[in-house]
Amino acid sequence: MSQLTHINAEGEAHMVDVSAKTETVREARAEAFVTMQARTLAMIVEGSHHKGDVFATARIAGIQAAKRTWELIPLCHPLLLSKVEVQLQAQPEHNRVRIEAVCRLSGKTGVEMEALTAASVAALTIYDMCKAVQKDMVIGPVRLLEKSGGKSGDFKVQHND
Repeated sequence: MSQLTHINAEGEAHMVDVSAKTETVREARAEAFVTMQARTLAMIVEGSHHKGDVFATARIAGIQAAKRTWELIPLCHPLLLSKVEVQLQAQPEHNRVRIEAVCRLSGKTGVEMEALTAASVAALTIYDMCKAVQKDMVIGPVRLLEKSGGKSGDFKVQHND
């Protein structure tokens, strides 16, 4: 079993020293869902929400969040991301929105947290914009779908619901 990388020999949390690591291209993809009533989803898709374009606002929020992950999660490194993409897709058959975030860089540490943060904040933004219409929306699951690059190797989720 792997060791926790953010815990030192004394059991204290610390930021991992990545200075000796090799730079590689690293990419991560994450997803999140927001489940809601059909009428709430229809309002988003039709663009009739009084606050404006919900998808555009959530997309920008997700991109901004990925770039600021290091400020939100204490032991994350500040990264020079070369790509952040956030896609939102209405899934009316499930009364939900699917959010997918992809982050990429050439660097010494991975971008999993940035992709997860982008997807999560995009979901929170949808909730924030639509809470006046529906307060019982459900956010989740949020998960890492895949990552590539780095010493720990590649990861891809085995089952895609």
